Amino acid sequence: MDQQTAPHDFDQAKRGAHVLEDPFVPLLAKLQRVSHLDEDDLLAIRAWPIRMQNVRGNGYLLRDGQMVRDCSLVLEGHAFRSKLTGVGQRQILSFHRRGDIVDLHHLELRTADHNVQALNEARIAWIPIDAIRATIDARPNVARALWRDSLIDGSIQREWILNVGRRDARTRIAHLLCELIYRREGPPLDDAQRRFELPMSQEQIADATALTPVHVNRMLQNLEAEQLIARERRMFVVQDWDALCRVADFDPAYLHFD
Repeated sequence: MDQQTAPHDFDQAKRGAHVLEDPFVPLLAKLQRVSHLDEDDLLAIRAWPIRMQNVRGNGYLLRDGQMVRDCSLVLEGHAFRSKLTGVGQRQILSFHRRGDIVDLHHLELRTADHNVQALNEARIAWIPIDAIRATIDARPNVARALWRDSLIDGSIQREWILNVGRRDARTRIAHLLCELIYRREGPPLDDAQRRFELPMSQEQIADATALTPVHVNRMLQNLEAEQLIARERRMFVVQDWDALCRVADFDPAYLHFD
């Protein structure tokens, strides 16, 4: 894994031919969507010292039982949380995308109680917990914004428990698709938004929905036969968003976008 240390005020970080501008832009956009942050608040967040790391798919960001000193911010790619049973069966607990701080709970809980891995090739910014805590102490708006973000994360967890515990297989898969689509930028309103690449494998979907990969594939075929989605490998097109939401029992209120 390639690591580099970056000063907090850098303008650009290069990854191959790709240029990533201010690494805090995705996080700030996410926080400002639901919380008020003034200019001084934004400057305080941008002042966080960060360490950049490229992580291969399935590479570990954090292991269960590990002592934690930094929080991880996803800059590119995706990450997921998981836990293992005593016999090694995995349950994926959540998926995380660009702009997500995966582990805000470690501001107070310094020992990890789950694993965090990169879903695919990802670029991660590590932020010292002490830096975040100092900002929270000095900037009430930032404290409220991060608290709200953590509460929304808890809301998503409750929906996942309901999804795995009480919905049938077809509804589970449809609901996961709806959530992944909606979390990008809200409901897909045009052709470009209806087309997306699913970043996870069918095995990973299975571990997130407590199904087998064979069952996942069968349910995706059913949704395709119903003309709710079209797919080619990991490329998906939503053909009927409203109908897909009905099948999924999907109400985006738990995402608290407003």
